[in-house]
Amino acid sequence: MKPGIDKSAEEFIRERRIAHLATADALACPSVIPVCYAFDGEHIYSPLDEKPKNVAPERLKRVRNIELNSQVALVIDDYSEDWDKLSYVLIRGRAEVIDPLRDESEHARAVALLREKYPQYRAMAIESRAMIKITPLRIKLWKAGESKGVDPR
Repeated sequence: MKPGIDKSAEEFIRERRIAHLATADALACPSVIPVCYAFDGEHIYSPLDEKPKNVAPERLKRVRNIELNSQVALVIDDYSEDWDKLSYVLIRGRAEVIDPLRDESEHARAVALLREKYPQYRAMAIESRAMIKITPLRIKLWKAGESKGVDPR
């Protein structure tokens, strides 16, 4: 775990299965999409996987937005009808798209983390596809009745 990231926030991030990634284009027009992810204690990785898409991976809105504006937000949450059990982590950071050939070692580590977390990725060729890497700049853990903000810089 990187110094400065609260242990309870790290556990929350690692234990959840889905996040919502918010990106914005050059005109600050927002876009939000659910994503699968893995966290290595320092960065969050989300693959451009083989689930059906309407365009080529490099033409996805999130990829185009990141190329224009690297600032992103990621929300990981637990919803409950009992609002005393609501909780979320809000991560603000910088994103980049990493290439399996250019960023070989880091990409391979991310693939291993993703395959460990999601068995579905063991049958997908994510090792040959680009991936989104998010470097958190601020992490806020919120739970009903308490909240903690962490600046991991």
